[in-house]
Amino acid sequence: MRILTLCLFLLLPHLAAAACDGTDLRARLSPEQAAALEAAEAATLYAHGNHWRARRGDRVIHVIGTIHMPDPRLDPVVARLEPVIAGADLLFLEATEDDTKALQKRLTGPDSLLLLKDTSLPDLMDEADWQTLAEAARARGIPPFMAAKMQPWYLSLVLALPGCAMELVAEGKGLDSRIEGLAKAAGVPSRSIEPIDTVFRVFNSDPLDAQLRLLQLGVFPEDLSADLLETTVNAYFDEAHSDAWQMSRLMTFAHLDLPEAEIEALLDDMEAKLLIARNLAWIDEIEAAEEASIVVAVGAAHLMGDSGVLNQLEQRGYVLERQPF
Repeated sequence: MRILTLCLFLLLPHLAAAACDGTDLRARLSPEQAAALEAAEAATLYAHGNHWRARRGDRVIHVIGTIHMPDPRLDPVVARLEPVIAGADLLFLEATEDDTKALQKRLTGPDSLLLLKDTSLPDLMDEADWQTLAEAARARGIPPFMAAKMQPWYLSLVLALPGCAMELVAEGKGLDSRIEGLAKAAGVPSRSIEPIDTVFRVFNSDPLDAQLRLLQLGVFPEDLSADLLETTVNAYFDEAHSDAWQMSRLMTFAHLDLPEAEIEALLDDMEAKLLIARNLAWIDEIEAAEEASIVVAVGAAHLMGDSGVLNQLEQRGYVLERQPF
């Protein structure tokens, strides 16, 4: 998520990045993996579509799935969305620019991203596990001595990105940022759909041993991380949310040397924290808004599934129609 990578740059202002050169993993799946991907897609509500309109009476909500990094393929998308944004009474974002800046100021001193002064990850892990983690951090341009002081949950999210992507995300020119720019130009007010520190509070509440298990999910080789990024971005422009999410799960099962039941539990826990709980809270926030015409622009993964924003709106009596993207 963009806010987390921006915070990383506060801690590591000289982080270097190279050009990403990944390949789409969907073209390299085994027949069994391809069948699993197809089955997951068929079982997922609202598995496709980056722009939907929801109507209930006089109320109209446009739900737009965003990506948090720049891409030239967004240019025609932004042009098509401009009248939609300009015609809204309110724009909901995961985090507005002002709220993001406020959080950045809070994190310039002692903050919730670092372990306590007398604690470090090498003290909490087996030596072999720490060396694997240190190498993964080093490959992304993060000095191991800095990684050693990061909260495990935070480092797990950081390591889910290849080093080549961090600077791109930190530029802040993804679709969410560009939509906020359209809203400002049109005089449409923007609002964060959740408290800016929500993710920090959720993960910081986990005990360290649970965070350390979660950390294992993010330790992919740099080249595999680059491939997953390419796959995720391509799936986004294919408007195939399920593909992006399920490919990450498939590669986790293929890469981690852990019992399948344990991997499943870790992935389910991550999904519950990053997607399900937040989706349900967001729906309450949307329903509480008084405005008649609303745009909700949030990460595309939040659109799909039983708990996704789209299905939750449908469950509350909205009629949904897919829109051009």
